[in-house]
Amino acid sequence: MFVDKAQIFIKSGKGGNGAVSFRREPYVPQGGPDGGNGGRGGSVVFLADRNLRTLMDFRYKKKYTAENGEDGRGKQQYGKDGEDLIIKVPVGTLIKEAESGNIMADLKEDGQRFVAAKGGKGGKGNVWFKNSVRQAPNFAEAGGFSVERNIELELKLIADVGLVGYPNVGKSTLLSVCTSANPKIADYHFTTITPNLGVVNFYDKSFVMADIPGLIEGASEGLGLGLDFLKHIERTRMLIHVVDVSGSEGRDPSEDFDKINSELRNYSEKLASKPMIVAANKIDMADDETVKKFSDYITSKGYQIYFISAPIHEGVDELIKAVAAKLEEIGDAEDEGPAAFYVAPDPEDEPDFRDINIDVDEDGVFVLTGKQLRKIFDSTNFNDTGSLRYLYKYIESKGVFDQLIEEGLEDGDTVKVFDYEFEYYEE
Repeated sequence: MFVDKAQIFIKSGKGGNGAVSFRREPYVPQGGPDGGNGGRGGSVVFLADRNLRTLMDFRYKKKYTAENGEDGRGKQQYGKDGEDLIIKVPVGTLIKEAESGNIMADLKEDGQRFVAAKGGKGGKGNVWFKNSVRQAPNFAEAGGFSVERNIELELKLIADVGLVGYPNVGKSTLLSVCTSANPKIADYHFTTITPNLGVVNFYDKSFVMADIPGLIEGASEGLGLGLDFLKHIERTRMLIHVVDVSGSEGRDPSEDFDKINSELRNYSEKLASKPMIVAANKIDMADDETVKKFSDYITSKGYQIYFISAPIHEGVDELIKAVAAKLEEIGDAEDEGPAAFYVAPDPEDEPDFRDINIDVDEDGVFVLTGKQLRKIFDSTNFNDTGSLRYLYKYIESKGVFDQLIEEGLEDGDTVKVFDYEFEYYEE
């Protein structure tokens, strides 16, 4: 099954906590601090892999979590870093932030990597908090936060040439005779319901050809299968417009040509402006008058036209030769992709990370919250005066007590920091 969209949840690893430890040496009671740092949490990394063709795997597994960093240990031993989680995706995958739809990365090359969620930093051990005043710190820093994100993956196939046209005009047959691809071929509309890729080898040249499910009038507005798969030809360097010149479906070939071009234009002007060669298929079933009329019409619009009968290989070599020459003329122009990528901030880089928020609950308790406050709170040893003083000094340095007094804080009122409560008394 071909799947070109998926939504998943990713979570990087939390940083390991720093260690609280003291040297234990003979004749040295309660030696100096020697707690090591925690390890860095594992990051979530997307890796483009040319061996993948679909996002099928993400239909069954929705949650991806990297490994946490290990806590530090005594004797200044650092905790082990968490393993990065590598998620392989097909080449041509767009990575978006699900909530906003902002594009974070466009993986267009095999082996290209993107860190979508960075692992938390390891916390510092108590040896880092030693100074001339605090010579035996009995606390350490908590590990950095993990990053959680809802990610949307969207696959846009990367091919050199895209085959477009009405259903049942012979696109799949043309792909099968030009490449080793084996698309399903049958005499009914929408036989092809997913894009197919194949490699065309022409003497010393080769290029990738994509067969896109048949378009119909209104495809750019969601009719038929067109809207779901038009995106897959956005990255192609040129198009082959396959037309049933015999009119076997009871339609006029010239009208078919104009209607499909109109749908391409409605979807994207950039798509409609791509170089195009017209392949007039089923020539063995067409009458001379229809062929001449269609040929004159296409030529008048400035397009190259080649008459073929794909099942019997008639005219196919000439068409492929012309396509190879056109690709060489076009060069290696690549899809420009998004003008700019959205860079999601790490938790500790966000502008409000160090802010402390003040709320008053229904019982009149003043509640303090904040991301940096949470980290320092998690680092606090509530049985150690020095550690509590460190927490208090941080809150005081943010001017919180002045703000609390403005909010109506009085002696004896309760202030709550997460799950720790204390009564306020002015010195």
